[in-house]
Parts: sequence; structure tokens; C-alpha cells
Amino acid sequence: MSTAPLPTTSKTPSPQDGGPSFGLRNRLVRLVWGVVWLLLASWTPAPLHPWRRALLRLFGARMGHRADVRGSSRVWLPSHLVMADHALIGPKVTCYNQAPITLGERALVSQGAHLCAGTHDIDRADFPLVAKPIVIGAHAWVAAEAFVGPGAVIGEGCVLGARAVAFGRLDDWGVYAGNPARRVRERRWRSPGSGAPA
Repeated sequence: MSTAPLPTTSKTPSPQDGGPSFGLRNRLVRLVWGVVWLLLASWTPAPLHPWRRALLRLFGARMGHRADVRGSSRVWLPSHLVMADHALIGPKVTCYNQAPITLGERALVSQGAHLCAGTHDIDRADFPLVAKPIVIGAHAWVAAEAFVGPGAVIGEGCVLGARAVAFGRLDDWGVYAGNPARRVRERRWRSPGSGAPA
């Protein structure tokens, strides 16, 4: 489904004149999706991830083996969500995916984080929507209440600390904190059970 703003016609006012940024089909799909998630998934306990995964797939999400979105989280448009095996979107996460959001294998987005793929061009008088994809690499961790902005790339194994704000590219295996996020150290990755760097 296209993320491009609607072309203006004589019957469709432009977004700056109060018209919609997305077409009727997009808005109807999101309306139906919101009702389905509210009634069939938002109340479900964590172990019912196969059910939530099936609903997301039904609406176009590409979900890997045991990928999970917790019921209290919100996904704006499932067809713009790609989650690799064992990726997790935790409780109360906002996934505002006006452009595609991709999570790599075993990527983790913790509670209350905000993934925001849309913004507006503040340098133009008509303030048009600008949507840019977000990529969260394999084994990366977006910690509690962090904000990931449009076009951000969270590198493989990278950690974005609690309440940090990320725009642009964060390097692989870096640990970042603050607003704007700054690299504070390298992540010393250890494989499970080894007790030694991988």
C-alpha cells in the first residue's frame, strides 16, 4: 500500500486544506484493523502470540517464526510491518508505521517505546507529510519509552537506552543514551551460556 500523499483532485482537498494524507482504501483498512485488534487482540495475554501473529498476517504483516506484538501495543498499518524470527514488540509500544518498519531477528522493542515513521516538512508552508522507513537490526534493543524517528536505522546488536531519542543511523553493537542519542560505549556481546565474548 502506497505511503505517498494523495494526489489533489477537484473533489479531494489537499492535506493543507484539511484533506486526508492517505487514500480512502488506506483509511478504511486502518479502521477495520483498529476494530479487529481492539476486539480480538488487545485484551489477550502474552502466551497468545500465535493468535495475534495470525491477525497481523491476515492484514498483511510479514511475521517470522515466534515474532510477537503484545496486545496492548498499537500498530498503525500491519502491511507496513516486517518482523523476523523471535522479534518482539513489547507492551504499550506505538508502532506508527506510515512507512515500513522492519525488525531483525531477535530485535526487541520494550514497553512504551514509540516507533514513528512519519513527520512533516517544517520548511514548507504546506507542511506536507514525510514518511521514511525505520529499520531495527538483529539483536538490537530499543529500551523502555525510547523514541525512534523517521528514517532511523538501529544497527545490529545496538542498544537504545530508556527514553533516548534516535534519528539517523546508530552503529552496530553500540550503546546509545540521551536526547539526541549519543554513543556511550560498545556492547560487549556474549553468546548465551558461554560466559565469553562471541
